[in-house]
Amino acid sequence: MELSTILVISGKPDISELVSQTKGGAIVMNLVTGQKFPVFRNDRISSLSEIRIYTTVDERPLADVFQSIYDHEQGKELGFDPKKASNAELFDYFGIVLPDYDTERVHASDIKKVLYWYNILLKAGKLEPKAEEAAPVEEK
Repeated sequence: MELSTILVISGKPDISELVSQTKGGAIVMNLVTGQKFPVFRNDRISSLSEIRIYTTVDERPLADVFQSIYDHEQGKELGFDPKKASNAELFDYFGIVLPDYDTERVHASDIKKVLYWYNILLKAGKLEPKAEEAAPVEEK
C-alpha cells in the first residue's frame, strides 16, 4: 500500500490523492467526490506516509495501522460508522487493531480520523496489496 501520494489538506474535509505537480503547488483529487482542485505551497499538506500513531514503545506508521485494520476486517469496510461511534467504542476497537497504542496521547478524534480514512482508502482501492507485496505463490 502506497500512501505517499495520499494527502491530508488542512481545511479540506476528506483526503486527496496527488494527481500532478505544478510550478506553485499541485493538482489533487478528492478521494470521496473525485473532484480535482489545485493546492498551493502555502497550504498545510501532509502525506499519510508521514503520519505516525503513538504506541507505548515508539510510533507506528499509518500504513501499519491500516494493514492491521485491513487484516482484522478481512479486507472489508468497518462494521460501524466511526463518525457516529462513541468514544468508548472507538477506544475498544483501536485496542483490538493496535493493542499497544498510547492511551494518553491518542485521542478519540485521532482514532475517528484514522478509521474514516481507512474506509475512504478501501472504497478507493488504495489498500489493496500490490503484486510485489502479496505473498509469493509456490509452484509445484
